[in-house]
Amino acid sequence: MTEQPLAAPSALPRPSSAASAASGAWPSGSSPSPAAASFPSPVRIIGTGLIGGSLGLALSGAGVDVQIQDSSPGTESLAVEMGAGHRPGATDAAPELVIIAAPPDVAARLVVEALAAFPDATVCDVASVKATVLSAVRRAAAGPAAAISESDLARYVGAHPMAGREVSGVIAARGDLFLARPFVVVPHATSGAESTALVRRLGSEIGSVPLVMDAVDHDLSVAHVSHAPQVVASLLGASLASAPERSLELAGQGLRDTSRIAASDPRLWMEILSANAAAVSPILQEMRDRLDEVLAGLASHTGEDDPAQGSRRAVAQLIADGNIGVRRIPGRHGGAAEHFATITVLVPDRPGELGRLFTEIGETGVNLEDLALEHTFGQKVGIAHVSVQRGSEGLLTQALRERGWTVAEG
Repeated sequence: MTEQPLAAPSALPRPSSAASAASGAWPSGSSPSPAAASFPSPVRIIGTGLIGGSLGLALSGAGVDVQIQDSSPGTESLAVEMGAGHRPGATDAAPELVIIAAPPDVAARLVVEALAAFPDATVCDVASVKATVLSAVRRAAAGPAAAISESDLARYVGAHPMAGREVSGVIAARGDLFLARPFVVVPHATSGAESTALVRRLGSEIGSVPLVMDAVDHDLSVAHVSHAPQVVASLLGASLASAPERSLELAGQGLRDTSRIAASDPRLWMEILSANAAAVSPILQEMRDRLDEVLAGLASHTGEDDPAQGSRRAVAQLIADGNIGVRRIPGRHGGAAEHFATITVLVPDRPGELGRLFTEIGETGVNLEDLALEHTFGQKVGIAHVSVQRGSEGLLTQALRERGWTVAEG
């Protein structure tokens, strides 16, 4: 997998307004910071579901002029009421950036339409599958009946914010949805440098951590960490449909944790899994093979009164391999936490402070691995739990204290 993180640590999420004002954690009663105001405006978001609506809330909270457009007038009206943006008027300026927030089955068509309609704009889509969308957009630029030109194609850059919720629709949108999450930028061979840079800036503007991947590697990666897990969770959820009511009365947090995303939108996931079938299918096949081994091992115990009889190896090996896999998940909430150290920083409740923290962490040369925020409305400070590679915590603590930050002891 060719993954290209940002070249310089100082390029960590910098503009704070989207991360603070949109999240509601740092109420903003003043005008946006100069960093936020400098982001090219207007931005048009086409599609105002969970992701499109959340992008609108984040960007609007940063002071960006956001135009929103949806095929459903009712959904569009709700997005306006929620503060995700405004409907574009006849006298409004043309967008500098167009974001297509639509499922993979329609994303390519909307990208092509936007490239044709806005000849000076960068166009990106945020669909969760990239290769099929890119292929369709490329086809639209080929042949004598091409809908767009090769120069138009240079203004297209794919993207995928690695954030979401098990609930869908603009009513579930949140301005802090992308905070400290990966934002995958997926340029193609002829993407223009300016357009690629703008999409990377979008990731920073919404408080995410941008990184660059090609379309094939992206699709394989999300098959492992998102798409196959959705199938597994849905299988588990489906098994509960016929479970006796008395059994469900015993449900605890473990079941809730492992089945949470089974509540996801069936129509959307049908399109996602269909579009990424080539990457998802081998992973599910491997899972099925492991499950067959476990079933064979369990079958050897069926009807046996003596616990010494039967095969235990397949079951034990699966659980052990699961331990290994979970330990590879990076960040505070994954099993790889032993590789990271966490320091706690007090963040003043003022506009721009969270962005300043991001910037000054970057200036120390220490890579931010994960971030968790705590804040209660009315408190004078928020609490940022900053995770870094173990061994770097001393350097970062000293550097932040020298810059005036309060780093909690212990």
